[in-house]
Amino acid sequence: MTQHEKRVQMYGAIEKHGNNLNAIFNTGLDPVTLCKKLHRLEVRANRLMCDECNTNADHTQTLEKIKGQVFKILKPTKEQQEAIFLNGDPRGYTLKIRDTYVKAQDLRIETDWGGYGLIAPDYSHLLD
Repeated sequence: MTQHEKRVQMYGAIEKHGNNLNAIFNTGLDPVTLCKKLHRLEVRANRLMCDECNTNADHTQTLEKIKGQVFKILKPTKEQQEAIFLNGDPRGYTLKIRDTYVKAQDLRIETDWGGYGLIAPDYSHLLD
């Protein structure tokens, strides 16, 4: 597969995920733009979680601000807000949707092994 074909595949996956997010949250944003905004927040949040684990620093306030930015983008209902959380384990994704909500709502969204919904998965592995 050529690099161009891999890039097309990656952006197809991003667009699909963005469409799935829009079906859940109805943000009104372009699916790729939506995913890029959320991915930037995921990267920031994950770096802070790694730093907390490595240095015992407390980034609670900054992480809550990031969560607020996620809410501003997704515009979740009250029930959806309760389902969105920051995972404290830096070995995986930080911005997630509770597995119970994913199952109860039968959401079509990328999940991790535990069934938690991934708000901003990284698709760069498709370029390898």
